[in-house]
Amino acid sequence: MNLIVVTDQLHDWFQLPAAAVVTARHYLADAVAAQAGDASVLNLCRTGRYQGRGYYVSLLAEARGHRPVPEVKSIEDLKAEAFVQAIASRIDPLVQDTLRHDASDRFELDVYLGRDPSKRHDALAERLYAEARLPLLRVLFRREQGRWALDALQSIGLADVPSQDRAFLLQTVQGLGAASGDDAPRRRTDRPRLAILWDRDEPHKPSDEAALQRFVDAAPLVGLEAELIGPADLERLPEFDALFNRASPEVDGIVYEFVRRAEAMGLPVVDDPESILRCLNKAYMHELMSRHRIAQPRSLIVHRDSLDQIVPTLGLPCVIKLPDSGFGLDVLKIESEAQLRQEAERFLKVSELFVAQEWLPSEFDWRVGVYDGRPLFVAKYWMAPGHWKILQETEGSDELIEGKTEAMTIGEAPRQVIETAVRAANLIGRGLYGVDLKQVEDRVYLIEVNCNPNIDAGNEDQVLGEALYREVLGVFARRIAERRRGAAA
Repeated sequence: MNLIVVTDQLHDWFQLPAAAVVTARHYLADAVAAQAGDASVLNLCRTGRYQGRGYYVSLLAEARGHRPVPEVKSIEDLKAEAFVQAIASRIDPLVQDTLRHDASDRFELDVYLGRDPSKRHDALAERLYAEARLPLLRVLFRREQGRWALDALQSIGLADVPSQDRAFLLQTVQGLGAASGDDAPRRRTDRPRLAILWDRDEPHKPSDEAALQRFVDAAPLVGLEAELIGPADLERLPEFDALFNRASPEVDGIVYEFVRRAEAMGLPVVDDPESILRCLNKAYMHELMSRHRIAQPRSLIVHRDSLDQIVPTLGLPCVIKLPDSGFGLDVLKIESEAQLRQEAERFLKVSELFVAQEWLPSEFDWRVGVYDGRPLFVAKYWMAPGHWKILQETEGSDELIEGKTEAMTIGEAPRQVIETAVRAANLIGRGLYGVDLKQVEDRVYLIEVNCNPNIDAGNEDQVLGEALYREVLGVFARRIAERRRGAAA
């Protein structure tokens, strides 16, 4: 097994004879690193900025089949106040038993891969690493009325390690270990209840109200009780046995907090946090699908130093995309080098990387719904009238003009379309995905795998009708039953 240690920049003091030490920029751009096979990646970059270099190191490591520490989910979890509060509650007995510091009412503990450089709080350091799963932590405690409490958890980078701790960290790196925290306790109910999360005020809903009602109506047919809940109902999650997300997820938003907390409670959840993290980033998608030899349009993962490769490699016109763009927004057709420079500069202000793809025009895209590892529905998504995308923004408003949806049976679609879609979706997980593909003559190209795909009344359900809704909820019923059997064993 190879160990790759990635840092924001190289340091003379950080030399590891038994591992490759590279910068984040090198790891993200290096095609050799992408093919490193059985490798572990220790990401010692600063990871606090969403879509910064440190974030992308872990994200692309997962796509390349490497084993990163930290995982992207751990990076995002640390930003959730509820996650930090849950850790504080679980470690409180250990804090009271072991933390001794009389000099002030504030105490700062650095944790390097589960070890305390002062060696005075090794048990606490090990537990904090097991809970947060981040290699370099700065942990702040405060004392009030004689009791110590966790005040803040911060992920730090190699550059933040004090000079007196450098030798200790060097000795520790080879002892990389991993652990996982306990599931949060929850009240078990005897009757399976499904929460369906939606946002009434969302402009581009993944399911219209008619479809949501059909989900609710179908629930008793598979032995469930379903209830629509909204963004204000986070604290009600313990009332339910599973969560079905029908609101557009963002990694730093309330929907992600819903699914993250539901998973931490052990509930079956669609969309699961890992699927959201993977599907919402097109750079990750490209790396993962390339590794598994799934045909895609010719593409480049672009950073500031590789802008000049776009036109010679892809030609003009081409398409550029922000990694977390959705609904075709921030997906741009580029027709000149001047336009490319202008839009690339805008993209690079918000993301370390973006995706550039060759221009493949078509009258429609294939959309294959894949659920629990199997095809659920298939449709042609025709381009918006007079436009090259399925959805066209209306200038000056949130309204989107859509092309028509033409559903058909699984057997009516080309076999290569269905097989490619299922194979791609199964690389992401076992959730509910909408796989977009283009067909050019006899070639099929994957465009992307979407979590939280559209299911609207009269569109995706044109062929299956009510059976589509029963099929989706039936998987929840099975997973709830499996979880209960496991808890009873």
